[in-house]
Amino acid sequence: MTDLFAKKPLDLLLEEARETGSHSLKRTLGVFQLTALGVGAVIGAGIFVLSGLGAHYAGPGLMLSFVLSGLGCTFAALCYAEFAAMIPLAGSAYTYAYATLGEIIAWIIGWDLTLEYAMGASTVSSGWSNHFIELLNIFHIKMPLWLAYDHWTGLSQAQKIVARQMAQASDPTLVPGTQAFLNKVTAIMGAQSPELLQKAHDLLNAPHLFGYEIGVNVPAFVIALVITAILVIGIKESARFNATIVTIKVGVVFFVIGLGIRYVSAVNWGSDWASFAPFGFSGIGAGAAYIFFAYIGFDAVSTTAQEAKNPQRDLPIGIIPSLLVCTVLYIAVAAVLTGMVPWREVNIEAPIARAFLDRGLTGASNIITLGALAGLTSVMLVMLLGQTRVLYSMANDGLLPKKFFAEIHPRFRTPWKNTMLVGLLAAIVGSLTPIDDIGKMVNIGTLLAFVIVCIAILALRHTNPGQPRPFRTPWVPFVPVMGIIFNGYMMYKLGWINWARLIIWLIIGMVVYFTYSRKHSRVQAALSARKTP
Repeated sequence: MTDLFAKKPLDLLLEEARETGSHSLKRTLGVFQLTALGVGAVIGAGIFVLSGLGAHYAGPGLMLSFVLSGLGCTFAALCYAEFAAMIPLAGSAYTYAYATLGEIIAWIIGWDLTLEYAMGASTVSSGWSNHFIELLNIFHIKMPLWLAYDHWTGLSQAQKIVARQMAQASDPTLVPGTQAFLNKVTAIMGAQSPELLQKAHDLLNAPHLFGYEIGVNVPAFVIALVITAILVIGIKESARFNATIVTIKVGVVFFVIGLGIRYVSAVNWGSDWASFAPFGFSGIGAGAAYIFFAYIGFDAVSTTAQEAKNPQRDLPIGIIPSLLVCTVLYIAVAAVLTGMVPWREVNIEAPIARAFLDRGLTGASNIITLGALAGLTSVMLVMLLGQTRVLYSMANDGLLPKKFFAEIHPRFRTPWKNTMLVGLLAAIVGSLTPIDDIGKMVNIGTLLAFVIVCIAILALRHTNPGQPRPFRTPWVPFVPVMGIIFNGYMMYKLGWINWARLIIWLIIGMVVYFTYSRKHSRVQAALSARKTP
């Protein structure tokens, strides 16, 4: 059993970090590009997609949900910053766990990070598609529902359209967008009458395959492949593209806050705790767990450690300020959204754009839709980038096939084969599965990574206190212990179904580890060689 917890020596890790040449990643990123990658990964899904879902759990207390999530992330970020500066390699939490907790824990976290990055990119591609469809609507271009959504989401959209038509037909005095109208639509949807279902299927008009209706989110599939192509071409080009996109979307966020504040009604925030947090602190906790996806990204900066010019100095700067800036912006946008729209009426698919559209601010809504598209594009880029770098590190350690996952393109100096595979898988999942289910899986996988990194800081301070640390996590053990408590609480709030999905995913990972990875591990091979007389 001791071999399962074999640690990768810090000396070996630091030696790998100093490697250069055509078979290693290219160090081209400075502090601005790293911070832009952090902001690029964080701002996007949370503000433009999941704030709608979070509002339905937390009500106006969504602002506190962002504070709660932000605190959990800040504690974890301080732990990430110490590791990223000390071990500037591409593997992020996987590499940190290998150095401190042993191979089996490193494998679990590496396998788990696939839930964060690859599935995260799928979630974002699906959200990107929602905003792309909004953009097409601006120009009065309609896509068939079965080509714009996965089957389940497409059918749900068809039911909503039919339910709205039935509500207006039953009572012409109802005004679309009012609470009374929405209550009527909800009642019709809840009844699931044969008429509703039949009309929804007729509207969906999906082709059949083996007797079943099919639906493919084509925009989600295409954007994932476009981003993959950019990542294959090179890290410098990817970072330049990301910085441009980040500038656009931060400008749009300030526009949302500046314009939206004029339309805020304090009544929508409630007059007491019960109306501010309709489901109590439990609802705020659940909202935090679901909108937690908004913060995923700052940790992805650490996966680019092997491509940073001066990782010891620049990585902590790239991780911590980007998180703090995004937290402040998130709270401001949550306040504007729940102040503009009563929380029960917040749109889930495109909450911000719809809030402005319902105020008749069509031009503003169009700008927000474009900003959301830009925002989600950069999030997807950083997610896919993070995933490919973790797989590259795992393959270099022998835990995955090196010839495929760690092969560097001679011209572009990127792990091109694994980038193409990850991009294709993200495109397929994003185009065929509902956004809500993927988002929850991503959250629980990331929270587990954060908890393990916080534990790893405590372990390293105990086992290797004298190791030089360019950046030190402050107030140890308080900060890592609080990181474990906050992130563990949010894991708990995601419910047993997501725990079951995580456990099943990790069981599959264990099968891969014991059938392939353990037998090809470089660390295990070195241990065996040492034992052999």
